Amino acid sequence: MRQATQSTATALPWHAAILVAMLAAPGAAAERMSAAHATIRATDASRHVGVLADDSFEGREGGSRGGRAAAAYIVDELTKLGLEPAGDAGSYYQPFGGMRNILALVKGSDPALAAEVVVVGAHYDHVGYGTADNSYGPFGFVHNGADDNASGVAGLLEIAEAIGHLPERPRRSILIAFWDGEEKGLLGSYHFLRVRPAPLAGSKIVFSVNMDMIGRLRGERLEVYGTRTGAGLREAVIQANNRPAHAAGLELAFIWDIEDDSDHYPFIAAKIPTVMFHTGLHDHYHRPSDDVHLLNIQGIEPVTRLALGFVTAVANDPVPVPTFRAASRDESNATRNRLEAAVSDTDGSPRGRWGIGTRRDPGEPSMPVVVRVWRDSPAAKAGLHTGDRILTIDGARIASQDDLIARLGAAANHATIDVERKGRVVRLDLDQATP
Repeated sequence: MRQATQSTATALPWHAAILVAMLAAPGAAAERMSAAHATIRATDASRHVGVLADDSFEGREGGSRGGRAAAAYIVDELTKLGLEPAGDAGSYYQPFGGMRNILALVKGSDPALAAEVVVVGAHYDHVGYGTADNSYGPFGFVHNGADDNASGVAGLLEIAEAIGHLPERPRRSILIAFWDGEEKGLLGSYHFLRVRPAPLAGSKIVFSVNMDMIGRLRGERLEVYGTRTGAGLREAVIQANNRPAHAAGLELAFIWDIEDDSDHYPFIAAKIPTVMFHTGLHDHYHRPSDDVHLLNIQGIEPVTRLALGFVTAVANDPVPVPTFRAASRDESNATRNRLEAAVSDTDGSPRGRWGIGTRRDPGEPSMPVVVRVWRDSPAAKAGLHTGDRILTIDGARIASQDDLIARLGAAANHATIDVERKGRVVRLDLDQATP
């Protein structure tokens, strides 16, 4: 990572119908997807990280001999997997300024959608021996960048392998991209967006996913950036996290800040909906101590399985990918905190039948956020929390806050609701005592 300062008749949102199906019993398709996810193994990720973060690669600085050695390793792995090169002149490489992106293409199976490309990327360069411009020191020592970003590269190589084990190719094309020059100013991803390689001529980049520093999972907490760049993206990530076949089940922290500190930013600047997965900064960031023995290797596995499930869901959905949501550029964590701020239940407002107060989210209108739970109400007794987002009522996906209010108003003395709580889906039973 680069060092940086409606009503019930309303149509369901993107992915909403799939969420309802996800909450039902898994079927044969889920079992086949599970087989692909099973190819993602911590032992394989450990092997990739161990190679890329070895001292012999000299910190993988873009354009250096260590960077070229890391690129050769990645290309060798892609060749073994039999993935189609998508760089220049029939190779995997897209050279620029003495550096090289590495690109591989999985062509879509749907003739009507194959020209739409979902990019999933990770940068493979780091900062070499470190300088005052790119390191927190000490300088002059190899900065192996085990977390930043050998971990993301390892996860992406595992995704590349798993895609080959899917029951069928996704409808949209998927570009596997290893970016160079990220630590020098996001150079590789910017170059790709300016200069499209020949294998992608006539295609349209409709979505991107970035994996940066996924090797230090702590307490099952994963940071997710960019879900505000397209309506329905938060829900799609939640689906991937909660599908039993994906074996993820992580606690998700949705970050609304958008900064130019990793390769998600050039895509967002180009108005392409983009999500990034990240396990958080730490004291070894951009220091020589970012080494393999400090990684949570086992944690790379669920993060990568979530990413695979998310990428394949986007690539497979017959519904158009969400358009870029320009308002995301004006939002931040402060905006999120204001939207999700709890309201006291002691201001004299009427409690209502269920004791629930919600607030509409303009970026996720089908997921109103709970901002008030009256004490001793059916909602409180069921375990509803402020900050929860209501997804379904009695198995039916809600379409808007108005839809939620109407459904709860029409419910009898019992209602089952599914809520999203920090990225996990929780089912609650609300009971109203008969008068």
